Amino acid sequence: MLATIERIELLEKAEELVQMVLDSDIAENYRQCLYRVKSSVETQTKIKAFVKMKERYEEVQRFGKYHPDYKEVMTQIRVLKRDVDLDEAVAEFKKAENDVQGLLDEISVLIGRSVSASVKVPTGSPFFDTGSSCGGGCGSGGSCGC
Repeated sequence: MLATIERIELLEKAEELVQMVLDSDIAENYRQCLYRVKSSVETQTKIKAFVKMKERYEEVQRFGKYHPDYKEVMTQIRVLKRDVDLDEAVAEFKKAENDVQGLLDEISVLIGRSVSASVKVPTGSPFFDTGSSCGGGCGSGGSCGC
């Protein structure tokens, strides 16, 4: 592959864009939320309990409702999942994760539409998928009507 000046400039602009994303408030909030999740003993205890129960859940799933611990494991996995989901640090982290994903989706759509209005950018978000000829199924594993 020959490196042309145009390609080098494109790579430099892409690196600038990456740096802008990394320096954004959204990315900083994400890093702070991730740190809170990783540094909270209470949150980590909940996550470890859930992961341990998830292993039992996967074992039980092999036999389905015929496994002797089926009801107990199914109940416990739901309780532990709810505990993790309701944890404040986890909830903030999930919101921050969604914010980063939204930013990346916006950037993808802007880049795609700057090339052509008919470029299909699979964001998985109906907000960004409207206005294109594709229903968002192309890259997301769904059915596509293109």
